[in-house]
Amino acid sequence: MPRTPADPHQSALQHLSAANPRLGALIARVGPCPLRPGGAAGAGPGGASKYADDHFAGLVQAIVSQQLSSKAAETIYGRVKQIGLDEQGRVSPARFLAAPETSLREAGLSGNKARFVKDLSDRVHRKELDLLTLETLGDEEVIETLCTVKGIGRWTAEMFLIFRLGRPDVLPVDDLGIQKGFVKLFNLRKMPTPERMTTLARPFRPYRSIASWYLWRIPEVEPRSD
Repeated sequence: MPRTPADPHQSALQHLSAANPRLGALIARVGPCPLRPGGAAGAGPGGASKYADDHFAGLVQAIVSQQLSSKAAETIYGRVKQIGLDEQGRVSPARFLAAPETSLREAGLSGNKARFVKDLSDRVHRKELDLLTLETLGDEEVIETLCTVKGIGRWTAEMFLIFRLGRPDVLPVDDLGIQKGFVKLFNLRKMPTPERMTTLARPFRPYRSIASWYLWRIPEVEPRSD
């Protein structure tokens, strides 16, 4: 009988459950965390070029997702992605550069987001931004590097760290869903400041990315109070 593979987040979930019993109860209700430790670079065979393609697509998706609901972001990204696909089925900077801005607008992007995708594509195409080098940098260095691209701020860079590079200890304090999660988890009377969130989450280190993923799930498992 084949063995069931061990949960890669087992140590993290044990640590988080011990750090906060209410978070532990949330973890038990939601179930396993699907975040991939190490991100695309740790996800198996495929070669460096494949990982670079994954990273580029991830940044485009993060730009598309800014200030949108998950459902709307998924729909629009699906249309935008089709514009950027090359003959090998990869999301290509060159394809976005060749596409007129109007096609990105028609796919659902705002004018600003269309220009942001173009700027990112240009930087990657000219190798001004080496996405594979990001894997060798610390979290803050990755954020600093990505924030040089038009339309990429700290939140977008943090999403890249969590969902593409698989960094385990990122706390996106500017994310509204995380802020609401803190209100629920800690029975706060108002939205917490970034400083208070950092203090409250100190026991979650070095697994704040995994804690954040569960905080995002709170609306799915708890009824609305309004």
